[in-house]
Amino acid sequence: MQIKFDDKFETNLKIILDYIAKDKLSASKKFRENLFDKIRNLPNFPYKYRKSFYFDNESIRDMTFKKYTIIYEIDLQNNLITILNIFNKNKPPLS
Repeated sequence: MQIKFDDKFETNLKIILDYIAKDKLSASKKFRENLFDKIRNLPNFPYKYRKSFYFDNESIRDMTFKKYTIIYEIDLQNNLITILNIFNKNKPPLS
């Protein structure tokens, strides 16, 4: 199964990493590395995480990482996981 990253995810991740880097660059790098390790494991168990709270669709899931929610969509027909967005789980998603 392949993993694809939506533009919204990439934009919001950059904002988050820049914010973390203001305090400590190494923490930003470690956050990114650990997040991508978790994302790379998604194809092994794509339904591991709960059905999305934000969408009424069994194929859209919410993965939590630290204080963030990562929304992703599973497309079995195309053998694809699309990482849609990342945001602080205590705040609503960015648009």
